[in-house]
Amino acid sequence: MHMTRPGPIGKPTACLVLADGSIFYGRGFGATGTTVAELCFNTAMTGYQEIMTDPSYAGQIVTFTFPHIGNTGVNDEDDETTEPVAAGMVVKWDPTEPSNWRSAGDLPDWLARRGRIAIGGIDTRRLTRLIRLQGIPHVALQHNPDGVFDVEDLLQKARSFKGMVGADLAREVTCAQSYRWNEMRWSWPEGYRPREGEGRRVVAIDYGAKRNILRCLASAGCDVTVLPASATAEDVLAHDPEGLFLSNGPGDPAATGEYAVPMIRSVMEQSGMPVFGICLGHQMLALALGARTVKMNHGHHGANHPVKDLETGKVEITSMNHGFTVDSQTLPEGVKETHVSLFDGSNCGIRMRDRPVFSVQYHPEASPGPMDSSYLFERFVAAM
Repeated sequence: MHMTRPGPIGKPTACLVLADGSIFYGRGFGATGTTVAELCFNTAMTGYQEIMTDPSYAGQIVTFTFPHIGNTGVNDEDDETTEPVAAGMVVKWDPTEPSNWRSAGDLPDWLARRGRIAIGGIDTRRLTRLIRLQGIPHVALQHNPDGVFDVEDLLQKARSFKGMVGADLAREVTCAQSYRWNEMRWSWPEGYRPREGEGRRVVAIDYGAKRNILRCLASAGCDVTVLPASATAEDVLAHDPEGLFLSNGPGDPAATGEYAVPMIRSVMEQSGMPVFGICLGHQMLALALGARTVKMNHGHHGANHPVKDLETGKVEITSMNHGFTVDSQTLPEGVKETHVSLFDGSNCGIRMRDRPVFSVQYHPEASPGPMDSSYLFERFVAAM
């Protein structure tokens, strides 16, 4: 075993143990207890509240490479779902007193109320390099104010974690029943406003949908009905939609595809309506069209990822969060690769050549991140 000893911070109150035997001691904040998960890193400089409440992070602890996490506090408006979904967080510096006109509370209290564990005082550069070199590790994170840790037990817990391959986590984060959505994107000075008037009828399948995606659909002129991940083709068509949207979400796309793929194929066979997918929805569409997905070494998690549109040559800076990718070599005839990552060349978008069916791996709704790709929502509406 190799470990990093705490510096001049007093007695450590939290411990992060990796399955390879690496041990990191630091200061705990948020909830107390133990959590076991995958460990990924996110390079975004803003939006830690949106990241922690993004359902795509189910089963993952997030290492933030940007050191100033918590300095803008938290508020009731920036949650992407009702409760935090990420299992925990790792940061370099302890959160300071929040300073932001929208702040309604501080991050440690927010995490504690919601049962999420965090650790500060960590060498996040070393941890990030480790993840990049060795791939996403399985870890156990414990916060104990007494500073007593059974490291062998934590190591065993980390090594026993089953991981994401084969895990259908969409069922765990999807909505329990269908609902309507009409809230639009935040705008100054009103904040969030409801959409009014007639709109394009869109059924959105919730594999772990972020609220800002639904807001972007509403702002683009969509009358949105959200259905659970397990919805059938009959459930979808019963709403007489003009378009089908497939949301982001967590877990192994092949596992979720067991029930999602037959639905998507059936809807496409019975209807020529436009289809638009984001992130896991992109992977679901690719599987339905006959492609395959593969696990990535450390995934893409951040708000500064350059993506090239192969059809226009334009480069967009995008927000990303995914640990699996579509294998572009398996795309069938009639399906075109439209976007690629300029970091590693991995697939970031597809479309059918003869139908208004398209999807992207990245997050055009941002939250956090740039809005370079928000035009995709207008493209979806124009196709309808």
